Amino acid sequence: MARKVSLFVPCFVDQLQPQVAVDAVKVLRRVGCEVDFLPDQTCCGQPAFNTGFWDEARPCAERFLRVFKDAETIVSPSGSCTTMVRAFFPELMASGALHDEAVALGKRTFELSEFLVRQMGLTDVGASFAHTVTYHASCHGLRELKLRDEPLQLLRGVKGLKLVDMLRFDECCGFGGTFATKFESISVAMGDSKADNIAVTGAEYVTAIDPSCLMHVQGILGRRKDRARAIHLASILASEA
Repeated sequence: MARKVSLFVPCFVDQLQPQVAVDAVKVLRRVGCEVDFLPDQTCCGQPAFNTGFWDEARPCAERFLRVFKDAETIVSPSGSCTTMVRAFFPELMASGALHDEAVALGKRTFELSEFLVRQMGLTDVGASFAHTVTYHASCHGLRELKLRDEPLQLLRGVKGLKLVDMLRFDECCGFGGTFATKFESISVAMGDSKADNIAVTGAEYVTAIDPSCLMHVQGILGRRKDRARAIHLASILASEA
């Protein structure tokens, strides 16, 4: 029987990188999942939550719970948005009637690579991508979801892909959501450091599980006219020969 999955599409994907959502669906369907998209879904509230506006973030979280209430499994191509749902919704609703519901829903919500490796037991999803790739470990995925090797396992399973290690691959790229607008100069400096480490690898592509990190990194790489390009893990996994 096919695993039923509801796709949670983060704002960055919806507004700026819609192909990532399309590619995530391709991968999930290829491995035998039945995928649906709930059109009433909106922002999970993370930008407001991270900036300290919890009262403004709470209605977004409450709406998310209503929309996805009956979903068996929720999968998202974003470590940070998955973290918001699993780790921070219960904190946001700690004193409310929806706390237990938030905890339960968080346990059914997974980042894409996490779902494929930990839930489906897969490391080879039938992908082919004949390029050199290096991997950036985004902060929420690594530090909150404890996803360190799962994306790498999937990359190693891609036919034709050459995975090259990056120095300090687990160092923040400098985006950090609203951090990038509050502390622009620090954000850019951190992005330049990340771009330097990418350049040393000689890789054609840098990948990650978070679209927001990739947007920031691509902006730095493009400004510098560096060789490497940013690509979401879902888009690599969706590629076929």
